[in-house]
Amino acid sequence: MHLRTRALAAVAALAVSFGLAGGTAAADGPAGAPGDIVSSAPTSFHPLPGQPTHTKAWHITYRSTTAKGAPNVVSGTVIVPQDGRTGPRPLVTYAVGTVGLADHCAPSAGFPRGTTMEANLIQLLTARGWAVAVTDYEGLGTPGDHTYAVGRAEGHAVLDAARAAQRLPQAGLGKKSPVGIMGYSQGGQASSWAAELHDSYAPELDLRGTATGGVPADLLKTADYNNGGIGAGLVLMAATGQDAAYPELKLDGYLNARGRSYVDFLKKHCVVVDTVAGLFKRIEDVTVKNPLYESDWQRVLRSSRLGSHAPDRPVYLYHGVIDELIPYAVGKQLRADWCAAGATVQWKSLPLGEHVLGVISESVPAANWLADRFAGRATGGNC
Repeated sequence: MHLRTRALAAVAALAVSFGLAGGTAAADGPAGAPGDIVSSAPTSFHPLPGQPTHTKAWHITYRSTTAKGAPNVVSGTVIVPQDGRTGPRPLVTYAVGTVGLADHCAPSAGFPRGTTMEANLIQLLTARGWAVAVTDYEGLGTPGDHTYAVGRAEGHAVLDAARAAQRLPQAGLGKKSPVGIMGYSQGGQASSWAAELHDSYAPELDLRGTATGGVPADLLKTADYNNGGIGAGLVLMAATGQDAAYPELKLDGYLNARGRSYVDFLKKHCVVVDTVAGLFKRIEDVTVKNPLYESDWQRVLRSSRLGSHAPDRPVYLYHGVIDELIPYAVGKQLRADWCAAGATVQWKSLPLGEHVLGVISESVPAANWLADRFAGRATGGNC
């Protein structure tokens, strides 16, 4: 816990200073299918302020699909190593963990400044010669509210980021690039949804595997786990995200004055500030009636539950035994569900892994697992 607090505090000053990436170029082509580029412009990728990475990067907006199946536009970043290699190379579509609800928290906003929290982990991938596409998710860096923790919308955005990277001429990737999916925490939810959706939504992608960890596979159980705890702010953030995707839920009608003020605050700040502001709050503190007990809310939250469909490509799934934000039992259940459905799952339990340490400690093993998939090596999993 102390390590997590120090890690978050170390980035707090930087996280709240995110600004939007530079202006975008004119649209590359007419509106069309999911993954089509709407706009692109050169940007830069820095894990720390001013740190060189020997990469080229482009801020993009691209076509995707909402949780309800409607077309939308999402922003993101495509990063390509400048190592002299030409032609197809492995492409990882990377789903970041929670950054916040405000546009200036978006990964693409922080990359040029060196303030995106997972940029150092992404650099480990570009150092292998892999291109990386990083979605900002729906409503984070584009008009509208961020549909935080809405699994299907996140999965679409992750898969369409890979499509967009392949369709970006400057990146030099093309349709033959083998694709991997990677993500943790919110990114674990997003990457796991992308894995489940691949065969129906983006089957043309040459997906080799998905490395996903700390997955909030069941939002109702995760909300109960965090209610009144250190992750309490994430519960209201998730409720705000569901309301953004499904406005018929009418979250505002459940909030008291304190809750409405709190939601307004959350929408203006990034994860570190939001987490501190929400410490130990209970749902009852900010509502006149708990929406999580209502049938429409439960139906929507269950629609983001993972495990009902087997990913059609291998999965590396990991979770910390002492994860203080996402229940370990939720991760184990996802493994059980996927295995029962016939998926190829390599499960790894992290005995000493609380939440933030989990993504750091497994960044290299997860990438090594993806490297084996890119090399065409088979895996039988350990179901």
